[in-house]
Amino acid sequence: MLSPFVAASQVIVEAPKVSITSQDAFFSHLKALCGKAFAGKIAVDNQGPGSMAGKALTMHVRKCSDTELQIPFHVGEDASRTWIITKTGAGLSLKHDHRHKDGTYDESTMYGGHTVDAGWPQVQSFPADQYSKELFVSQGIPQSIGNTWQMYIYPEFFTYRLVREGREFRVDFDLTQEVPVPEAPWGYQD
Repeated sequence: MLSPFVAASQVIVEAPKVSITSQDAFFSHLKALCGKAFAGKIAVDNQGPGSMAGKALTMHVRKCSDTELQIPFHVGEDASRTWIITKTGAGLSLKHDHRHKDGTYDESTMYGGHTVDAGWPQVQSFPADQYSKELFVSQGIPQSIGNTWQMYIYPEFFTYRLVREGREFRVDFDLTQEVPVPEAPWGYQD
C-alpha cells in the first residue's frame, strides 16, 4: 500500500492552475494579440492633464505563456511599465512591474490586485491586494488602497482603467491598427 505522503520527487505532473471559463476567455483574448503593439489615447483623467498627456501611448503584448502575459505600456520614451497578468489557480492577478532605465526596480513596483469574482470574458477587475495596500501606505499615498484596476478587451479596442473614490483614469487602445513593436521595456531583453 502506498503512503498518503508521496515525496515531491515522485510527482510526475504538477497540479494544474485551475481557472473558470470567463477568466480563461479573457486571458485567451489577450493572448491572441501576442507579438502585436497598439496605440492608445487617454480617454478619461479626472485629475489631468498628468504626466502622460500629449505623449505617445503604446501597449505591446510581448510575452505570452499558458499562465502569464507580459504587456509593456510605453509612455513616449518611458519604457518603465509592464503589466503582468497571471493565472493563479484562484483567478487572475495583475501586477505593475516598474523599472528604472538601468533595469533596476522602482520602489513602487509589483503593486496590483487579484480578481475576486468571475468577471466577464471581455472585462476583469483587480481590486488592490494586501501587498499593494501596505506599499501605498508606506509610500504616503493611502488614498490608493481603494484602487481597482480594470481591463476590457473587445475586437476593436482594449482599455486599461484605474478607479477609486474620486479618481478615474482610462486609456483606450485601438486594436484595429497595429503599430511598430517598441523596444524591450526597461529591465527586459528581446
